[in-house]
Amino acid sequence: MKRNGNCSVSVEEWNDLLRLLPNYDPWATAGPGEWFDPDEASRAVVFVESMLVHIKASFSAYAGDPFILERWQKGVLGNLLGWKRADGTRRFREMLLYIPRKNGKSMLAAAICLYLLFCDGEMGAEVYCAAADRDQAALVFGVAKAQVLREPVLQESCEVYQKSIAIERAASVFKAISKEAKSKHGYNAHGAVVDELHAQPNRDLVDVLFSSMGARRQPLAISLTTADYFRPSICNEKYDYAKGVIEERIPDSAFLPVLYECAPEADFEDPREWARANPNLGVSLQEEYVRRECLKAKFSPPYLNTFKRLQLNIRTEQDVRWFLMENWRKCFAEFDIADLRGKICFGGMDLSKSQDLSAVAYWFPTERVFLVRCFVPEDRIEEREKKDNVPYRTWARQGYIEATPGNVIDYNRIKARVIEDGQTFRIKEIAYDRLFATEIVQDLGAEGFDMIGFGQGFYSMAAPSDELEGMVLAHSFNHLNNPVLTWAAGNVAVELDAAGNKKPSKAKSTERIDPLVACLMALGRAISTQKKRQSSYKSRELGGV
Repeated sequence: MKRNGNCSVSVEEWNDLLRLLPNYDPWATAGPGEWFDPDEASRAVVFVESMLVHIKASFSAYAGDPFILERWQKGVLGNLLGWKRADGTRRFREMLLYIPRKNGKSMLAAAICLYLLFCDGEMGAEVYCAAADRDQAALVFGVAKAQVLREPVLQESCEVYQKSIAIERAASVFKAISKEAKSKHGYNAHGAVVDELHAQPNRDLVDVLFSSMGARRQPLAISLTTADYFRPSICNEKYDYAKGVIEERIPDSAFLPVLYECAPEADFEDPREWARANPNLGVSLQEEYVRRECLKAKFSPPYLNTFKRLQLNIRTEQDVRWFLMENWRKCFAEFDIADLRGKICFGGMDLSKSQDLSAVAYWFPTERVFLVRCFVPEDRIEEREKKDNVPYRTWARQGYIEATPGNVIDYNRIKARVIEDGQTFRIKEIAYDRLFATEIVQDLGAEGFDMIGFGQGFYSMAAPSDELEGMVLAHSFNHLNNPVLTWAAGNVAVELDAAGNKKPSKAKSTERIDPLVACLMALGRAISTQKKRQSSYKSRELGGV
């Protein structure tokens, strides 16, 4: 660490503050020539504490009180703005602040935006706060605007408008944005804050904003969020990247990971765990409130996932979910698909509407492996990606989805794939939805495949649903780590009849479940064949024909 004159926070105190970030050591990850400037870090602290005030009354402060930073906030601010590169510019160019609600992240984000606008010395600075909708985007901007209006020194040095704050002599501006990402091209962001990242419907806005910083000397991109569900999303992508930086699997010294969270297996009733995830517990977040929410989760199991996600920052399944995804993820082992050549399997075919996802699945009972083929119209793949909020294009490049030519499903391509699979595997039967009697079923029958109608009600689906549920719990099969199938498994919800039989519900499920339904159909035919064989053996033992 270099010393650079006097600073309001001692070097020794900064040594402690900078290490308050959970599981992250900024010294261990620093690149060549990168160093901490205590004066720069203290300059940011002095700006916040001398210029900014609380806007709303809270548990610990009245509106108008000076914004005195908590120790953890000083640690975040000092790390973010105090570290420098050898050329004197800022070390960190991106930060993920992953923290539960009511921990003061909007106040902190507003302070950072104002620092970038007023104190960074950047001519023509463009600072933006963004979110999935305008109301959410306006929260950070509204806090910043109110802070400026309460401080004469700041107010006199800028123009405050309804939707922007401008420093006209420096041609700099700060504003909130939230419309479609296509309208953001041409921006030249010096700083960008994306609030509630988990609510972004896709990655477009984030990519457009963050990629607009290439011409800036020391840009800063910040993502704020609570935990997301387990699903493909830009939020989970950033979270996984941040974990990689923390664990030093990703050598990115310019990315600051600030992750306040509990472990998935943490005791949700333990107040020490509440404090672990909520650094402002007892400050902006009342412990009494968390205690009441915990009590609700304890006696209302459907609320437990909500409590874990919002209060403990633990990624969870959707509120209504069939499988625990931690169990599902354990149902994978390295496997060479070439070893399935010549093996017996049962097929299931869930063919969707002409523009949607279709799936063909094979269940290999001896190997206990599901092999899934998914299909989507090539011309609709971008549209489907935005609608379903999953990376269809990436999955297509990786070979998990086949993009069929045109803007509707090419059933001839699916038929050709099944015929090719029939030359590779010993396909005993292929189950299909009886309500979906199309030419492809007839054509495959003419090719020699044994096509079996398979109902979608409790009668047909109960047995394979029970079987698959037990297999997931026992980790006794292999889904080959297929991300499309895993996505479907994470989406599926079930419905029960009066007798307790279950079946997947497309109506209740959060997103598409076609690949999993195809697997259940294939598994159902395997179960049915096994029962017939056992019944035949039993009949012979009893003297039957």
